[in-house]
Amino acid sequence: MNGDHTDDNLLIAKAFGYPDATGSRMVGVTGDGGVWTVTDPAGEHELAVSWPGGAISERPEIRRQVVELYKVACDKLGVSAREEHAPAADADAHGHGNHHGGGHHGGDHHGGHPHGAPTDTADGEKPFSSVIRESSWGDHSDSEGATFMEDIMRGVGTKQDYIDLVAQHYFMYEALEVAAEQLSADPVLAAFHPAGLIRMPALEADLAYLLGDDWKTQITPVPATAAYAERIRDIAAEGWVPGIVAHHYTRYLGDLSGGQMIAKRVAKQHGFDGDGIGFYNFDGLGPLGAFKNAYRAELDALGERLDDAEQQRMLEEVRAAYGFNTAVFVDLGAAKAQNA
Repeated sequence: MNGDHTDDNLLIAKAFGYPDATGSRMVGVTGDGGVWTVTDPAGEHELAVSWPGGAISERPEIRRQVVELYKVACDKLGVSAREEHAPAADADAHGHGNHHGGGHHGGDHHGGHPHGAPTDTADGEKPFSSVIRESSWGDHSDSEGATFMEDIMRGVGTKQDYIDLVAQHYFMYEALEVAAEQLSADPVLAAFHPAGLIRMPALEADLAYLLGDDWKTQITPVPATAAYAERIRDIAAEGWVPGIVAHHYTRYLGDLSGGQMIAKRVAKQHGFDGDGIGFYNFDGLGPLGAFKNAYRAELDALGERLDDAEQQRMLEEVRAAYGFNTAVFVDLGAAKAQNA
């Protein structure tokens, strides 16, 4: 990349948070994404971008994911990819060939889908986890465009910004984990919600560390968060299991993927060392890659039990969840501007 594709490095930097970049050099790769050092008029920055296809485990996959990342960057900037990397004829609306499904907590938190990249079955039929991932790619990209979250991911958000985000998570997960009890109580669905996934104790500990023992009197949900939590409670009251899974998937797999980058970024920026970012610690699950693969298998099994109409209804709820997520970022940004 640094020797033969310096322009591509710059294009990626401009697409994923540094539009005024004058220089960009790839300095590292992980299973979750690439890392660049970016220079712009404000100075030098570190940029971490998730692989569009989700986490990878084999070295040969790196080049393919870099190419896909280049195409995503072209799409974001409205420029044409070089001919050898042009989208296939059956590309979707975002310019990504359907053979790879479009692309992160999320998430992303930038540049790829937050929940990884399941593969198609041997007979070419897409597993339900792939269908979900592909159908929500554009919605996730919209959430990444919220300036409030972009600032946190770029390392320019304030400590108060992060605290405000943690506070909104509290109200979201207060509703979600009550709903998720319906999953853990069903032997067929229990694998979706093991004990190691539960976040409320960690959120409460983080808020106590960040705000003090009286933290609960200091936090309130923004309107979008209140609406988000109410939607989750309505689905739980209805007993609509695929709807619960739609919100469960959207939040938890984002936390396990792009959310890990958020934790690293804010820990480095604000000097956190465990305390304050416990929400993102999933040590109780064991290897995260293995858990995410098992989770996708559960999604595939659920999809096989649903008819076409119910599958579509669940897909629409996944997209609605992303819409709520974006609205929360927008409300947080508006509240920040009002208090400035």
